[in-house]
Amino acid sequence: MSIERQRVVGRAGKLVLLFAAATLLTVVMPTRGTTSAQAATSAGTAIRKLLNEQVSAWNRGDVDEFLTGYWNSEQTVFAGSQGITRGWQGLRERYRRSYPDQRAMGTLAFSELEVTLLCPDASLVLGKWHLDRESGPIGGVFSLVLRQLPEGWRIIADHTSVVPDAAPPRGN
Repeated sequence: MSIERQRVVGRAGKLVLLFAAATLLTVVMPTRGTTSAQAATSAGTAIRKLLNEQVSAWNRGDVDEFLTGYWNSEQTVFAGSQGITRGWQGLRERYRRSYPDQRAMGTLAFSELEVTLLCPDASLVLGKWHLDRESGPIGGVFSLVLRQLPEGWRIIADHTSVVPDAAPPRGN
């Protein structure tokens, strides 16, 4: 093979390699974005399921089952109109004191949920809550920080506020 022919073949080989690399990048790069979108969708679905399970437990009058949505840790934190409560056990005591029976608990609904994946194992949820109860309806807004733990998504921080004259929910 002549030297000139070797140069042409060498250039063609380099062009083929360059084309293959460019093709690979165009295939791989969108997949990374899709994976992130899929992860956010998967996390959002799992978190909404957790919150729906909490609503069901609440509406059955089962505070302990409702609390399984929270991280069972001394690091769990709840901020509300009565101040800051630290630790899962403290949160349990707060809920039992504030809602001693199913009549006091009423019927809970969440609405206007916004789930934002912050990173693969942390998420922020914003939403509205509404309670229908014998003593009168009450509602407000909340922000939750959740972590993906070995046992699944769990609330690690909850800030819930009462909004006077809050309208009933319109659905998720």
